Amino acid sequence: MYISHKNIDAPAPDTIVWKYLDLSKFLDLLLCRQLFMSRSDKFEDQYEGTFSEPTFEELKKISEHKPGFLDAYKNHRKNIVVSSWHINEYESFAMWQIFTKNNEGLAIQSTVNRLQEALVPESRFEQHIGEVKYIDYKKEHIPFDNDFFPFLFKRKSFQYEREVRIISDLRKYNKNINDGIKVDIDVNAMIEALYIHPKSENWYKNLVIQLMQQLGFNFRIEKSDLESEILI
Repeated sequence: MYISHKNIDAPAPDTIVWKYLDLSKFLDLLLCRQLFMSRSDKFEDQYEGTFSEPTFEELKKISEHKPGFLDAYKNHRKNIVVSSWHINEYESFAMWQIFTKNNEGLAIQSTVNRLQEALVPESRFEQHIGEVKYIDYKKEHIPFDNDFFPFLFKRKSFQYEREVRIISDLRKYNKNINDGIKVDIDVNAMIEALYIHPKSENWYKNLVIQLMQQLGFNFRIEKSDLESEILI
């Protein structure tokens, strides 16, 4: 299900998205056929799932007549889990730098529609997909008529992330979440192509290809544009 609102852009189904990760996390995804979704209050950004100043002032007025109203929103964060994807028509040098180490790692190329198809309907948890909007938290308003909206806005400092999120609300499951949860996915539906780190050595590239063959996956493996030879 796509999350849409007059203040939030619903991502187009053919939007190209990427996830950059190390080999161990990628193999865990393949072997378990599950996608890890992180607990929202575990992200590095302390503002994650919070409200902008204009919205907070509005909520404070409401809470004057509803004791516990603000506390409920604060507690809500630990029950929201998120899988983050990067919107880009092309691979991103910055994302390689941020999410991989030692010139090793992989990038999954997918689309919003593929993510939707990959989320197994029989999964215990209901998932929603929305595009993050980047705003000025001192001036702009965040709507609060949907529990997911605080998690679809971030400060302008994070604009480089260009993020699409898969989000689940686990409050009704009374589940004790540590760092996050894993949800069932159709791996073949999710992955359109696989890119190996552009600065990785040949042995690493060969290892990835060999692992895919041994595990029975035939993903399209693309050469990174960032390792193309110069023409002069």
